[in-house]
Amino acid sequence: MTEPVLVATAVALRIISNPLANVFQKQLTAVGNHPLVVNFLTYFILSLFCVVVVFFLEVPPLNSQFWLYAILGGIAGALGNGFMVKALQIGDLSVLGPINSYKSVVGIIVGIFLLSEIPNLWGLLGIVLIIYGSHFVLDATPDARFSWKLLEKPEIRFRIWAMILTAIEAVFVKKIILASSTTTAFMSWCIFGALFSFFLLFFNRLDVQPVFSRGLRFKYYYKFLLLVTCVGIMTFTTNYVFDHMPVGYALSLFQLSTMVSILFGYKFFSEREIGKKVLGAAIMIAGSVMIILLK
Repeated sequence: MTEPVLVATAVALRIISNPLANVFQKQLTAVGNHPLVVNFLTYFILSLFCVVVVFFLEVPPLNSQFWLYAILGGIAGALGNGFMVKALQIGDLSVLGPINSYKSVVGIIVGIFLLSEIPNLWGLLGIVLIIYGSHFVLDATPDARFSWKLLEKPEIRFRIWAMILTAIEAVFVKKIILASSTTTAFMSWCIFGALFSFFLLFFNRLDVQPVFSRGLRFKYYYKFLLLVTCVGIMTFTTNYVFDHMPVGYALSLFQLSTMVSILFGYKFFSEREIGKKVLGAAIMIAGSVMIILLK
């Protein structure tokens, strides 16, 4: 398989695995599992897998730059997920969703300074189309329409911080890949993510023992395994795409997961305004084609 086919396959897997992971996260938290515990267990199980795999791989010596960005990426990711959880606890997903469209813009800005990744005119146009298309999709829901008054809500401010921190994390992940490899970056993301998400449990003063007992009931095992599988696929394919294109472009392409959400909404929740959402998705596809073919 040629490189463009592999990159396109990785993007497709990432686009599908992200919404699926969100479905399992919602199902697990809906039955009383705390979001921070679900987040930690996801990292923790993935890190156990990495510990086993590392015995079968020859990991080259890692320099100080790798450790620096691995730690910074772990902190940014843990804090970003913490702000995300806080936003979701007090806000509605339909209102918080559109803000994520600007993640690629933040990724481009940070990437310019840390990675010297300068987007060309076609890349910028593709990003604009994806952002416009995502808003066109979400505008079909009245509560999701953007207004400056939304910035007065604390959940919106939490979501903005989450978006900024996870976009910065994406740039750090790219730096880790450049200092090591895609596989090593994946393992460091899992291990440092488990470490810093574990710290968040105590910073939020959770009574850990009963929460873990509820989360580890046998009937939830398979959903945790499905969640871990989706997050693992999502993370590894994300790293692979970061290794083959600028971070800002990749983050823009990942917004195409909105298309999968449209299908889920129509199939499982009987959502309306499907025609308008499909039109928005078509605009997003046009933007992604520009990024892939004209980058």
